[in-house]
Amino acid sequence: MNGKLNGHIRDRLLAPNFWHLATVDPDGMPQVSPMWADIEDEYVMVNTSMGRVKVDNLRLNPNVSLSHHDPENPYDRAEIRGRVVRFVEGDVAERAMDRLAQKYIGQDRYPWLLPG
Repeated sequence: MNGKLNGHIRDRLLAPNFWHLATVDPDGMPQVSPMWADIEDEYVMVNTSMGRVKVDNLRLNPNVSLSHHDPENPYDRAEIRGRVVRFVEGDVAERAMDRLAQKYIGQDRYPWLLPG
């Protein structure tokens, strides 16, 4: 997703906050997943394994919404709407997952990586 990532949206993406990614199933029903998120090259970046429902949904319909609420004040929320512009796989995706693991759990490598 691309756009202006300024102010509190940028701050929330740079912090280790959990976001909820909403995609649309083929039957039109929403599907929501809690996600780690960050900024990479001025795009919002999330990471997931290939074969997940959200990946299949995004390949059919790239429209997404990400939302976050402040745990200290659940009425203070942020939402980002956009379109997926790029899928990244292989070593590049694994290194991105490692960066997210360092940000969210303080480990240099993502510890739950499965082959493929």
